[in-house]
Amino acid sequence: MRLGDLKHAPGSRQKKKRLGCGPGSGHGQTAGRGEKGQKARSGVSIPRWFEGGQMPLQRRVPKRGFTNRFKKVYQIVNVKDLNRFPSGAEINLDALLDKGLVKKVDLPLKLLGDGALDQPVKVIVHKCSKKAREIVEKAGGNITLIE
Repeated sequence: MRLGDLKHAPGSRQKKKRLGCGPGSGHGQTAGRGEKGQKARSGVSIPRWFEGGQMPLQRRVPKRGFTNRFKKVYQIVNVKDLNRFPSGAEINLDALLDKGLVKKVDLPLKLLGDGALDQPVKVIVHKCSKKAREIVEKAGGNITLIE
């Protein structure tokens, strides 16, 4: 067998459908486009969302409110969750990530004052509530804010 003897498997290659080549070809006259209508014309390009002239969905659905593009989204940790750490531990974003209390490193962190704290800890967060600060300082710990 030589390289010149190689052939495609039978049925794997199909001839191109030659459209508009007269009545003898079987694809003459309308060239496989049916009869009349928007899709039968030349130069047709209908977007996927086009609904045949019906009012499009994005215009039918009522619009309400707006989305603030500049809103800061914080990851939230409560004071009661800090009891998982040993006494005197330094709690930052990486430590919370290791314990599975936060999901992402790139989002800022906010400490809220839900629950109680049993031991003193050092907390490093982007923001905290007044109640959370009181609870941590009452337990003997301190909070450092990241700018």
